[in-house]
Amino acid sequence: QVQLVESGGGLVQAGGSLTLSCTLSGSTVSLDAMAWYRQGPGKQRDLVAQIYSSGTTHYADSVKGRFTISRDTAKNTVYLQMNSLKPEDTAVYRCNAVYTPGHSDFVNYWGQGTQVTVSS
Repeated sequence: QVQLVESGGGLVQAGGSLTLSCTLSGSTVSLDAMAWYRQGPGKQRDLVAQIYSSGTTHYADSVKGRFTISRDTAKNTVYLQMNSLKPEDTAVYRCNAVYTPGHSDFVNYWGQGTQVTVSS
């Protein structure tokens, strides 16, 4: 069974930085990508950043140039370095892992989330 455990959230002032970590336990066979999503108060859940098994990364326009997703494959851990934080970055951040066990099969796993609060 795959489990994702996030850490690193907290309260920070605008302009500050935080680093989130997500550690995956379980098999990485057929792991296609890992990502960070966020859901702010009264908002829908949005993709923040994604890193594929190839190393290719993708970012939401709102965080480009400020956030960096990276991974340590030896530790099965993905990081989200967040700089120049803004109050609108306040959200619950959740880690996601996508597996593709078959030709057109997708299996998603989610962490429980970690709160990031940016004060103005």
